[in-house]
Amino acid sequence: MIDFLKYRPQALVFSFLIIASFIGGAFYKRAVNGQVFQYSVDFTGGTQVLLGFSQRVTGESVAHALAAKGIEGVITRDFSDGDVLVRMKGFEYDAKGLAGRVKTILEAAYPQNVITIKQTDAVGEGVGKALTWNSIYSVLFALLLMLLYIWFRFRLFSFAIGNVISLAHDVIVVLSFVMWFNYEISMNVISAILFILGYSINDTIVIYSRIRDNIKKLSATKTIEEIVNLSINETLRRTILTVAATALVVVSLAIFGGELLRTLSLALLVGMVFGTYSSIYIASPAMLLFYKKDPKDSATL
Repeated sequence: MIDFLKYRPQALVFSFLIIASFIGGAFYKRAVNGQVFQYSVDFTGGTQVLLGFSQRVTGESVAHALAAKGIEGVITRDFSDGDVLVRMKGFEYDAKGLAGRVKTILEAAYPQNVITIKQTDAVGEGVGKALTWNSIYSVLFALLLMLLYIWFRFRLFSFAIGNVISLAHDVIVVLSFVMWFNYEISMNVISAILFILGYSINDTIVIYSRIRDNIKKLSATKTIEEIVNLSINETLRRTILTVAATALVVVSLAIFGGELLRTLSLALLVGMVFGTYSSIYIASPAMLLFYKKDPKDSATL
């Protein structure tokens, strides 16, 4: 049997370093770039066009070519497969028409290049601000509902608070990944965070349920630490099989889904790995920290 709780101090240091790097990185990014994250057009408003080129070009040259024809305020992003994302501050209801004009300008600038429009998005500034706040509210509301559910399900505040600390840790990990690798905060990332919250709480509930059952059966002969450690080991096989099966799908999505789905799939993969880690090394130790009930009186669980 693996003594997971033996490594609580190391896990605490590791998680502290992750949180510290996120906070330090946030201050650094704000000081250098004026903002912590890069935001997609979903939140900033404007128009963005994903273009494919038969011959590789740089985003900087694309921006210069568009500026020469009067399209100002262009921000570009290069992708590893040669695609270029072009973002313009201007919002037009006829986004396809604007994308067509961009394509025409670039075809004239690169006559030997075959250019294809892969995706076009346009969001008004007011809609972008509304999406920003709605995304924040959705994540906070999800955390609140999960706190109440765990509290109601297990009748103990220590179980609920341990789970919410674990979920908050998972959110910070995903945001750190997005920040340090310069990915954009988009609706895909918000979807990934909400998915990870659901995935992680499912794994934690399985462990908590086994802990509760073992408290009822073994509290007379074992300490709460021994019961928690035994419960994690008893659910370990299920945890490994679940994350491995899900990871196969997410890795396939990352490899074959293209740039449009890469941020989503990578955020999911990082969140799944650390969600499993937090279920074992964050949720259960945090629950123990707040656990005040005498195991011998656990018949009411």
